[in-house]
Amino acid sequence: MKKILVLFILSFLFVANTNTCFAEKSFEDKKKEIVAVYNSNNTEEAYKMISKMAEDERDYELWYLLGNLSQDLNNDTNAAFFWQKAILMNPEFDKAHYNLANVYLKEKRYNSAIREYKLAIKYKKDFAYYYYNLGCAYLGLKDYKEAKSSFEKAIRLKSNVADFYYNLAFACKNLRDEKCMKTALENYEKYKDKEEI
Repeated sequence: MKKILVLFILSFLFVANTNTCFAEKSFEDKKKEIVAVYNSNNTEEAYKMISKMAEDERDYELWYLLGNLSQDLNNDTNAAFFWQKAILMNPEFDKAHYNLANVYLKEKRYNSAIREYKLAIKYKKDFAYYYYNLGCAYLGLKDYKEAKSSFEKAIRLKSNVADFYYNLAFACKNLRDEKCMKTALENYEKYKDKEEI
């Protein structure tokens, strides 16, 4: 009986030492653990872990991750709120501007989307999808000239994406630019069945 009691106490101490309370860990250790859980596709658990932290304990990257997790859980309203919190902490965080813009685009709030895409571009000028989605927002406003310009910038940065050409063709069609439309459609056909590199 004494041996069983000793084994029980030792096993309890081992578990207590290996399962250090999340609240007692350093910020960096918490963050690493949350990212590891997120990377293992355990969305709900990662969300719970961040939610347990005090708001003033979170940095802009955790607010951003919380936004991504909310979107993964189909809650765009919370996602937008969390990305706004990330932006408040780091106004130059292009990814948060981009994700927030995508929510606005989905909600057909085109002017808000354009504002956020432009901010994302301001802080990272060489990411083709920022220009592409900016073009899509301009299409929503039927501003085909700006849409065309945005799609052309996206293509200069990444020339092998069929959707870029398809939307460029649509903008050119609405601008009555037959030559542009024809060239864009030819490139669309060239890339539509190829995998992006």
